Amino acid sequence: MILLIGSQKGGCGKSTIAINIAAFLASSDKDVVLVDADRQQSSANWVKDRDETDLKKVHCIQRYDDVKSTLKDLVNRYEYVVVDVAGHDSKELRTAMLVADKIIVPFRPSQFDLDTLPHLTEIIDQAQSFNQHLKAFGLLTLAPTNPSVSEVQQASEYLADFPIFTALQSVIHDRKVYRDSISEGKGVTEANNPKAKNEFESLMREILQ
Repeated sequence: MILLIGSQKGGCGKSTIAINIAAFLASSDKDVVLVDADRQQSSANWVKDRDETDLKKVHCIQRYDDVKSTLKDLVNRYEYVVVDVAGHDSKELRTAMLVADKIIVPFRPSQFDLDTLPHLTEIIDQAQSFNQHLKAFGLLTLAPTNPSVSEVQQASEYLADFPIFTALQSVIHDRKVYRDSISEGKGVTEANNPKAKNEFESLMREILQ
């Protein structure tokens, strides 16, 4: 299965989601490769840190520009291929969508992030003309942990205006443990924080069903 993590805006936690998906799959004894197609190399740097630990192996390669043929080859050799692309409309994003099974689009509950959805909808629709298997999911990230803040509900309601997306019920909150675990080469499900672990495990159940 090819899981693509992509968006049109940086700062939405895209690489964090990709890294944590790969870590979850590896710790679940799945054969996974993380494709870093973002020239900032955040995912590749995390894998280097992880390689210094005794945690389950996450394979990693870096590829840029047209990544379609690379992904088609990798999916024949790995159970899961997790793809991290740059946070803008890029060749990596468009070519990966042509072969991906699922695209997870992280977005923050902010107007700037929500404003990217109409154009991204057009790009996904075009890709689905060539890849009918591609399914798109919207994931709310960096959400405030204060339950009284209404931004989460408002963002979820806005996403409902774009039927091309399946809105994931799981919400990823702005928790320090995500940053701490990455610096240790871990995923949040491998860290000692029950709330963060539970919310990410819930997300994985939705993605993999």
